Amino acid sequence: MTSRTQGYVFVAITMCIWGGFTITSRLNALWHISPWDITALRFSLAFCILMPILIIKKDTAFLWKKEPFILAMLGGVIYCLTSYSAFHYVPAAHAAIFLNGCIPLTTAIAAFFLFQQPFDRNTWISLVIMISAVVLMSALMYQETGVAFGFGDGLFFLSAIWWGIFTVLLKQWKLSAWHSMAGVAIWSAIIYIPIYLLFLPKHLDQASFSHLAIQTIFHGIFVVIIATLSYVEAIKRLGAFQTGSIVTLAPFIAAIIAVPLLNEPLSLAMLCGLVGMGIGALQPWRWLGRKDTLQVKLDQQKNEQ
Repeated sequence: MTSRTQGYVFVAITMCIWGGFTITSRLNALWHISPWDITALRFSLAFCILMPILIIKKDTAFLWKKEPFILAMLGGVIYCLTSYSAFHYVPAAHAAIFLNGCIPLTTAIAAFFLFQQPFDRNTWISLVIMISAVVLMSALMYQETGVAFGFGDGLFFLSAIWWGIFTVLLKQWKLSAWHSMAGVAIWSAIIYIPIYLLFLPKHLDQASFSHLAIQTIFHGIFVVIIATLSYVEAIKRLGAFQTGSIVTLAPFIAAIIAVPLLNEPLSLAMLCGLVGMGIGALQPWRWLGRKDTLQVKLDQQKNEQ
């Protein structure tokens, strides 16, 4: 296969896993698996797989730097707890709108505050589209239910903020895919598991063993390890913008699949939100010019040093 074809294969793998994350995270709520439990199971399995490999390879020195620890707290522990919790309050479609749809926006805002990267024309267009979609959606939701936003929606948006900061820092620090993935998984386990065992509520007895096994394997291996590596490999072959635009579709597709699969509602308000946030996140008008403005800014800072 050519390098470009390989890139699309890696994109397909990433899309399946990212879409599966939306479906399985919603299933956690239906299967009575708490956010505290699935977070612990996810990082425990990843730790048991990755730590022996790092020891055998004698590749543990990078763990003692501040970068993997900070990334683990943002994109690991805090992100998982807020996003998993949100699925217990609202359907999967809300995740596509308030989490995945808002990640490009929160990433741009994080780049502005952390590295003084101003919003470019494309970001402003996305901002207008997203705000318009959210306003229309909230107005329709208020007419339908009397409530414009739910607690779960706020948790999803908070998760998007964590992931936006995580993405910008990851790009700035230029860690390899392996070190990024391993550092997040291992430090998340080291910090979170003791806190979970000593202080947090546990409800493992409320879920069946098969359900726990399915969720642990999928989130601990496929989401933490495989999706991270396949996403980075796709970026190497197709570029960051094209890869990001394609895989962003996965949660939106999953939200549609969740309607018949999980018997979830899809109102006119949700449909407007999905379409508007999907267009704002994908930025289809940029496909003729894919220059990564954040990367340009970082390169300029590097040359000035």
